[in-house]
Amino acid sequence: MSEPSTELRPEVEDRSIDFTGMPLDPPDGRWCVRNVTTPTLVPYLPDPATATGTAVVIAPGGGFLFLSKDNEGAWVAQRLAERGIAGIVLHYRVAPTPADPAEFDKAVVEAFATPGSLREVHETYGPLGVADGILAIRTVRSQAQAWGLDPHRVGVLGFSAGGTVAAGTTLEADRPDRPSFAGLVYPSTVPAVVVPDPAPPLFLAWASDDTLGEPIVGSALALYEAWWRAGASVEAHAYATGGHGFGMAPRGTASDRWFEDFHAWLLARGF
Repeated sequence: MSEPSTELRPEVEDRSIDFTGMPLDPPDGRWCVRNVTTPTLVPYLPDPATATGTAVVIAPGGGFLFLSKDNEGAWVAQRLAERGIAGIVLHYRVAPTPADPAEFDKAVVEAFATPGSLREVHETYGPLGVADGILAIRTVRSQAQAWGLDPHRVGVLGFSAGGTVAAGTTLEADRPDRPSFAGLVYPSTVPAVVVPDPAPPLFLAWASDDTLGEPIVGSALALYEAWWRAGASVEAHAYATGGHGFGMAPRGTASDRWFEDFHAWLLARGF
């Protein structure tokens, strides 16, 4: 990731799939990307006339089997850029999946249906995603002058498995590579929570009716409690409805407010 790129370089790109019981992205023209072997940054920079100097590295979800690059990536970055904030989508490394679309569908459905299978994927590829997240923060800061950014205002935002990446980036990075702030939206299983010192401000959002249940809600609550007990700045939004994977797609549920809440939180924190 030595040179950020505006071009996507995955091995395979496919229409997203509506998995039974796992409605990440309905097949309505949104895209996912998979078989990422080289991490890539895709920057969406705001108009210099309205730029605030803040940047958000965005890690889409997908169970480390694919990346929901539109609903939890590009669309988020575009909305941030409209508000003067650079949105920089990270395509981190994920597990290999079959190139054939039908075989891919089958492999992912089996992974979510087989006890322990998805956990193994997370345990293997989660650390790689976290390493990519730490490198992304370092890379964006190195490009701060060229991209019109303040290196002290570079944060991370992750969704689902991307929340694992964002959480690990926040918890495990050495201080120079630690994000300035962190946003976790329905974060998947996170590492053991040892709050860093100093702790970046933390924003959490999830739906109480998340279809994945404990791995999501439990992770969010554990992070909230750890930040709260450490006396660190934390804000949490537990929306009554929204399910899992709502991202930027309106669902007519309480979770539709998350982006406005996140933006208001950024403004309130001076970002």
